[in-house]
Amino acid sequence: MNDVDAFGLTPHQRAIADRVISEESARREHLVLYLSGAHAYGFPSPDSDLDLKAIHVARTGALVGFEPPQPTYDRAGVIEGVEIDYTSNEIAHVLSGILNGNGNYLERVLGRTVLGALPELTELRPLVRAALCRRVYRHYRGFAASQQKRLEEEPTIKRLLYVLRTALTGTHLLRTGELETDVVKLADAYELRDARALVAAKRAGERTAAEPAMLASWRPRLAHVLATLDAARERSVLPEEPRGVPELEAWLIDLRRSRF
Repeated sequence: MNDVDAFGLTPHQRAIADRVISEESARREHLVLYLSGAHAYGFPSPDSDLDLKAIHVARTGALVGFEPPQPTYDRAGVIEGVEIDYTSNEIAHVLSGILNGNGNYLERVLGRTVLGALPELTELRPLVRAALCRRVYRHYRGFAASQQKRLEEEPTIKRLLYVLRTALTGTHLLRTGELETDVVKLADAYELRDARALVAAKRAGERTAAEPAMLASWRPRLAHVLATLDAARERSVLPEEPRGVPELEAWLIDLRRSRF
């Protein structure tokens, strides 16, 4: 695509993203603002929505009052032709989720497509890496299965790529302990280089259909990718249960003390 930034955003998309970030940052303090979806997965198209996923830090004083703030804030809509999907979760909620294997939260902390972050994110990242465990398998296996079902209901290139991306991200994380969300890099690493043709087709349009013959040719490969994910769970470099939990909690307590 021409005239896009390092995240795959057009100037107009970036301007809208910046506007939403500014408006939501006036309402709460964001530890990180992460650009998820197709932009993080390596196959954005000019009509892709902006999937803004954030982590915010509530004021400690507010948390101990009569009416503690809600842990999640959502915003969805279309601004000047750009579809926006913003969600922010409070840091304690996020860290609890990460310890239970929530890949959505994990990607916000360790992912590359960060549009803005506080310095504390740099401190948090090694603590989260140290706490990684095989619980992430449940998230990525379940997400891949749900996307596979949606692919049969809505046969598009996007849905096909979502199955691949989710399963391969989970496999790579379990095998290496490293997070990678870019489907092109993952496909190359796991000998699925013909997935590049899918990426090229998806970049042409958000709703590009997967033709029946194409879908038929990919079904056995998707089954193999999911079996590889299952095998990665059994031979993972990650421990069964999270480690370094006291250190992670100490970081959270220090953050709370600095935000009273």
